[in-house]
Amino acid sequence: MSNIDFIQEEKAADIGNFLVGRLLPFRQKRSIGPFVFIDHMGPACLADYENLDVPPHPHIGLSTLTYLFDEFDGGIMHRDSIGTEIEIRPGAVNWMTAGKGVTHSERTPERLRSQDKYLHGLQIWVALPKHLEFMEPEFFHIESKDIPVWQDDNVHYKLIAGEAFGHKSAVPVYSPLYMLEIKSAEEKDINIGEHLFGESGLYILEGEIENQGHTYGPKQILITKDAHLCSFVMKPGTTVYIFGGEPFPEERFIFWNFVATSRDIIEQAKDDWSNHRFPKVINDDGYVPLPETRLK
Repeated sequence: MSNIDFIQEEKAADIGNFLVGRLLPFRQKRSIGPFVFIDHMGPACLADYENLDVPPHPHIGLSTLTYLFDEFDGGIMHRDSIGTEIEIRPGAVNWMTAGKGVTHSERTPERLRSQDKYLHGLQIWVALPKHLEFMEPEFFHIESKDIPVWQDDNVHYKLIAGEAFGHKSAVPVYSPLYMLEIKSAEEKDINIGEHLFGESGLYILEGEIENQGHTYGPKQILITKDAHLCSFVMKPGTTVYIFGGEPFPEERFIFWNFVATSRDIIEQAKDDWSNHRFPKVINDDGYVPLPETRLK
């Protein structure tokens, strides 16, 4: 990617019994287009006595996107206060829009809790436009077969969310954005800037890319403020994820799981969660206390 503005190394953070790589936000960059939070989960081989257990916790002002990589069998059971109870498996997408407020949990499904299992994927937050931050909560599950895939010059593309390359994902996003998976078994020159817009981030899952004489490897994220400059060389056996779009005109504040256009909205959400005013997750009675962290 020409004119790279930031290069960030993945950093570990705790979530539900194992470590994830936190990619966004970081000090120099709080968002990429409408994307405000990206976690790389795993890869984790969990033994028969180890399970993912993220108890009920709240969200406001955003949509969450959960995507598990097409590898070994694994899954996450999603339950929420809307009444959704569904397992996401590799290749599928869970898209939950919190709006004015939703509560959900993520756990290892019962079918996997007493056996060895594998977990690897991405969890992403996309901020809502200001006029939709108090919308009613929604949930959509998109099967792998409904996600656009294509090949060009032996390079494999998948449009997980948004619009790009003349394709449109079935994920019902609320602002102009894109999230792409690109894989190549061979060394290839990739010049895709004409198909992208806004700001853009490139995350290297495996393999290497080369740009302007520099080589970058796994767990690095490269960010440019002009997606039209997106060009690089993929080395053999490389998988990258590209995500971005037009940034919002208003600043976004983040505290824990809350995203909002004002500090007052965040403070109200904190008070509501502490005093148990959020709707409860159906069929899951856990509770994550409000943490003592600083507003970002």
